Amino acid sequence: MAEIRFNYGDKFTQTSDSNTGIGSTIPAAKLDVAGNTKAGSLRVSGIATLSSYQGFVNTKLTPTENIIVEAGNSGSVSGEVVVSTGQTISVSTGATTGQGGIQSLKVYETFMPPVGGTADRPTDVKPGMVYYNKDFKTIEFWDGNFWKQVDSISTGGRALFCGGDTTPSGNYTRVIDFCVISSTGSTRNFGDATSDHMTSYGIGNKSRGIFHVGGGPSNTLEYVTIPNEGNSIDFGNLSSSRYAGSRGNSSTRGIFMGGSPGPSNVIDYVEMMTLGNALDFGDLNVGVYVNPNSVNSKTRAYSLGGYINPGINTADVEFVKISSKGNALNFGTIDRPISSFPGFSNDTRAIYGGGILRPGATSKIFIFNMFTQGETTFFGDLTQARYEFAGSCSQTRGVFAGGQTPESPYPSVDTMDFVTMASLGDAIDFGDMSKVARNLTSLSDCHGGLGGF
Repeated sequence: MAEIRFNYGDKFTQTSDSNTGIGSTIPAAKLDVAGNTKAGSLRVSGIATLSSYQGFVNTKLTPTENIIVEAGNSGSVSGEVVVSTGQTISVSTGATTGQGGIQSLKVYETFMPPVGGTADRPTDVKPGMVYYNKDFKTIEFWDGNFWKQVDSISTGGRALFCGGDTTPSGNYTRVIDFCVISSTGSTRNFGDATSDHMTSYGIGNKSRGIFHVGGGPSNTLEYVTIPNEGNSIDFGNLSSSRYAGSRGNSSTRGIFMGGSPGPSNVIDYVEMMTLGNALDFGDLNVGVYVNPNSVNSKTRAYSLGGYINPGINTADVEFVKISSKGNALNFGTIDRPISSFPGFSNDTRAIYGGGILRPGATSKIFIFNMFTQGETTFFGDLTQARYEFAGSCSQTRGVFAGGQTPESPYPSVDTMDFVTMASLGDAIDFGDMSKVARNLTSLSDCHGGLGGF
């Protein structure tokens, strides 16, 4: 049997009237390979391809050493890729590999995606590509428009109630207390904020709660870790000093809308798992305040009603898309012009109740679907007419807490009541807060906005 050796750069030309055999003494085809094809050491420099000839079927490549694609070179892999223990496929900086048509990828022990900070995210990406963000300490994937976090945190079903005015005349508290939404009973102490305050901005995901601190207009934001009781820690600042606006959040981003003084039309946002100052998101069409609602789906945050001019409320509803930036859009209206009322939502239903009607207060609770622009529907009544109170929810239950009653001497109360999100009916007594308070904020780790980006 003949043996011919070709050096790098040699050209192999086969005449039309001859056959070539590898492992075959009498080749029956132009290229006749008997037995398996095995590469003992495969180190590619430049671009290498293996063509398919009739009678030569390449099903698997089994290297016994590491495969290395050096800087400036490229290659492609398709079919089934098996990397055994102790072996690696290494792609140097500047080298490229095509994803081909890989049917399965088996990795023993660990797999490491690209790693870096938010500023280091790759820019030449395709939908489905994965990245580990060191700033957020989360796995992210590119959906074709945005980097989104893989959600893997379990919830505890907690609602937190932060600060508040314990009298009508400005006797503020720094106490943070909490309840388990699925239960009933009095709240328990969670910790303290850094100062006595009343507030309205409060957002929470499955691990972190962020809220505004101030005795009035302030730009201070603080945060707590919801599964672990403890005092709050500095987070950063709003873009301007204000209070008494509305808010909403997804799993990753928090939105702060409107506020006093003004009324303000400013919309800020924060990335919840980082630390730092809020950034400009856009503007409301109409400046509003004293509407501390937290109504949002996984994709949208809504501002409901509010106080727009001396003695004048609005019934208008505006919304923003949480994952993007830009000015708010009009959604429709709620049942009547109203302010100083809380709201909450699961992933489809938004519920709000109580508030100031000018004059007087109400106990009425209403509901609307966040994905349609239909009319609001009467839900039931609170156990007590009041305003300037807080609300939080899970996917199945909403809790109203605290507030101020409309009867002189207008005391703050420790009242808590709850509703079942999927039904209609009057609120039921939940228990009592550990404090009497109005103008407080609330947040939860299991509301309807979570799971979104």
